[in-house]
Formats: sequence, structure tokens, C-alpha cells
Amino acid sequence: MAKTKKKAAKKSAGKARTKALRRSVARKARPAARKAAPAKSAGLTKPKGREYWTTKQDQGESVKLYLFNKVVGDPKKARGTILLVHGSSMASTPTFDLQVPGRSDSSIMDVLARAGYDVWCVDMEGYGKSEKSRNNNASISQGADDCLAAATYIRKLRGAKKLLTYGISSGALRAALFAQRNPDLVSRLALDAMVWTGQGSPTLEQRAKRLDEFRAKNRRPIDRAFVHSIFNRDHPGSADDAVINAFADAILKLDDSVPTGTYVDMCANLPVCDPEKIAAPTLIMRGQWDGIASFEDLIKFFEKLPNPDKTFAVMPGISHASFQGKNYAIAHHMLLAWFAQPEPVYRG
Repeated sequence: MAKTKKKAAKKSAGKARTKALRRSVARKARPAARKAAPAKSAGLTKPKGREYWTTKQDQGESVKLYLFNKVVGDPKKARGTILLVHGSSMASTPTFDLQVPGRSDSSIMDVLARAGYDVWCVDMEGYGKSEKSRNNNASISQGADDCLAAATYIRKLRGAKKLLTYGISSGALRAALFAQRNPDLVSRLALDAMVWTGQGSPTLEQRAKRLDEFRAKNRRPIDRAFVHSIFNRDHPGSADDAVINAFADAILKLDDSVPTGTYVDMCANLPVCDPEKIAAPTLIMRGQWDGIASFEDLIKFFEKLPNPDKTFAVMPGISHASFQGKNYAIAHHMLLAWFAQPEPVYRG
């Protein structure tokens, strides 16, 4: 009888130790599970935007410029600081922070911010929320000055560091000229839907027929039909109608006209930048069907870039507006990979 009681007590104690061990393991596992959950959902979190303002000095005048920023967490811990430069016919936020119902990654700013970057865009003078009161046509050279004003402000706010810089269409020319003039401010450069000399460009050939009209006025009207023409002129069907309409809504909410300076420059004053004077590692992104520049024109530009850290990338199924096309994920991937590319360890 006594042996039976001892066996029962021993068995009960064993069960108690097993339960205690299980509880201990569970307690240790729970904090790890709590930490993992936010990381899993962080990619779905919409980064918050914040508005900033700065000024540039031009011919004794102070010109107000609008900047928009998105970053997740502490910007001091960001992987890098990015400056995005828009093109001829729309302000910065429709291009880089487009929100389309049902397409959660329509905003390249959201994509880059979720990847750990401190992301900025700036409205050039004459566009969006930036100064529009001066009587000028906002040339590409003036746009490069706007980039410098934005970069100076960002570096002062965030700390002295070089910027990762991306420009699209005439924004690529602005960004290239900014990098050419300020090699100490640009760490890596991405030029999308760019043109160099204009030779072999069907888009510029047609646009040049209206050159006198663009020279006669500092601004040109834009409407919904014009926005649709951006997608229809090269290869109809490369973008979804819902995206085009959302893009048009965002553009026309800010502007019903835009400056003519970039059109004049691209029709009559090319080239406006010198590839041999661009020191930064450079990525050339060209849509398969983009009519703004021929392959031959861009290849010649690419060949003259002095930094051996350079890439020429063709985006299949994309026309001119890379981030609004059906294959926008390809443009996102290329840009993310370029900005994350490590610096060479061996240079020979």
C-alpha cells in the first residue's frame, strides 16, 4: 500500500514538472511572437506623409518650393535619403505618391519608404504647390537649381550626406544636370525615360511642330485628354484605365497648366547636360516603347558616362510613364536594386 502511494506521488510530481516546463517554454515563446507580429504587418502599413517648404534664391528673388516626405521610423536610421524629380507635365506627388484603389503599391514613395529609405520629392517652380507667380517658363536649368535648393534643405534637416537621386522624363534631365553641377551631393543617380540629343525621337519630332507656340507662352494648358495622350502616343494598352484616370485626377487637382520651359529645351536646346561630367554611378532606365528617346541616343550617352559603376536597363512592356504602367513592378524592382547596390570593394 505504501509503495503504491509512493508511485502515485512520483507520477503526480512528474506531471507537475512537465506542465511547469511547458508553461516556461510558452512564456519564453510569447514575447518572440509578439515581436514578430509587427514586423510581418509593417510592410502593409501606409507610410505617413509630411509637407515641408524651402526657398531658392534666383536673381535676387526668394522662390518658395514645396517638398513632400515619407519615411517609416527614425529617419536617422534610414538606409539612405532619396530625392525624386518629376517631369514636364505634372507635379511631384501625382507622379511619386499616386494612390489607386485596389493597387496598394501605386506610390513609389510608399514602396521606397517601406524598404527603409527616407524619401523626398519636390515640386519644381511653376508646378503643384510651389511658386507660380514669377514670369518665367521654368527651364531645365532652373529645375536643376530647384533640385539644389531641395537637396540643401534636406541635408540641413537630416544631416550632411549625399542623396540617392531619381528623375523621370525632363526630370531625368534636371536630375542629371543637378548631379553634373553638384557631384558632392549625389551618391547614386537613376535616369528614367530620358533623352540626350533628341535624335531619333518620334515624340520630340511631333512636339517640335508646336515649338513657336511653346516659345510664345510661359505656360501651356493641360486637361484629362492630354494626360491620356501620354499613355496612348507610344503604345496604347500599356497602362490600365483606372490608373490613368487616378493619375489625371491627381494631376488636375493641382494644375490646369504647366510651364513650357522643358518643352522648349527638349525641342530646341538639347543636349542640356554632359555625360562626361556626371561622376555619380548612374542607372539608365528605358521603357521598351518609350518614344521620347531612341536606343541609339541613350546608348551614346551611357557610353560616355565616366564612372564604371553604371547600368543600362530596358523595362519590357513599359512606355513613358514607368510607375503608372501595367509593368510598374519592374520599374520598382530596378530602382530598389540600384539604390541598394553595394559600392565596389575592389576598383583595380
